[in-house]
Amino acid sequence: MHNLKKNLKAQYYLTALTVVVFALKMVVFFMTHALSVLSDTLESVVNIIATLVGSYSMYIAAKPKDKDHPYGHGKAEFVSSAFQGSLIIGVGCLILYQSIQSYFNPGTLHNLGNGFWLLIIIATINITTALFVLRMGKKNNSSTLKTSGKLFLIDFFTTFSVAAGLLILIVTGIQKVDAIIAALLGVWVLYDGYKILRASLAGIMDEADMALLENVIEELDANRNKNWIDLHNLRVIKYGPLLHIDCHLTMPWYLNVHEAHRVMDQFTDLIKSKFGDSVEFFIHIDGCMPFSCAICTLELCDQRQAPFQRKLNWSMENVLANTKHQL
Repeated sequence: MHNLKKNLKAQYYLTALTVVVFALKMVVFFMTHALSVLSDTLESVVNIIATLVGSYSMYIAAKPKDKDHPYGHGKAEFVSSAFQGSLIIGVGCLILYQSIQSYFNPGTLHNLGNGFWLLIIIATINITTALFVLRMGKKNNSSTLKTSGKLFLIDFFTTFSVAAGLLILIVTGIQKVDAIIAALLGVWVLYDGYKILRASLAGIMDEADMALLENVIEELDANRNKNWIDLHNLRVIKYGPLLHIDCHLTMPWYLNVHEAHRVMDQFTDLIKSKFGDSVEFFIHIDGCMPFSCAICTLELCDQRQAPFQRKLNWSMENVLANTKHQL
């Protein structure tokens, strides 16, 4: 909950900053009348709308669980990111359309030198903000903050590219360079909008995050407790900043309830130490079977019915399967 409040506060600051950046770009456009600058300014309009939507989605995501949302409201962040990605794609199409129009009907440009230096200042603001927000979003497991960070990163590249285009215009005087730079920006914006939309839809549809799954499995395998005889049917689902981990954990059948609970706590504590406290577990405990003896590393076991043969390393291939492992 503490991270959610920090994320929401950061998102409010980002919204205010997008308005400042938009105002600065409008100044540059009125100074230069360059289409590439106008395209970059339109992207800032999307950023303002996107951060506003992101702020609201984070407010919703921060709400506690209730009877209608037993898994919390974290999915709101994925919906927000999908909306942001759709807006970015729309702006990319608009930029491409205007760049084609400008290529065949170029306008008159003015005061390019001052516009260039102001764009450099804006680009510096964008890259500084992007790096900070992306790091914070990754640390706090916030898809909305990571999306906002990507928006500022995209804005940095587009603004810097526009500044480079103005510099080329100043040096060469070839006015169609403005339209060409704008068209390239349109393609770039379309591609990034697609990536954001694709990632958001994957989260909404509970698509498996293979990199996250692999990290969880590697951490468990590297720090195995001897009472964790086997692990299978592992699933990791992300709900905004929250992780839900489902699995079947095989333990010695003769442990009493309190002993089994302590073993399970060691399992959950390991995951939380690696991935933070925003993790919810649904662990089904299985008792070991005679065929488990061959992969059981417990040295002192009065109930062993077969000799130990070899340790079975946990991997993506065998842990995701919905069956107990045996040799």
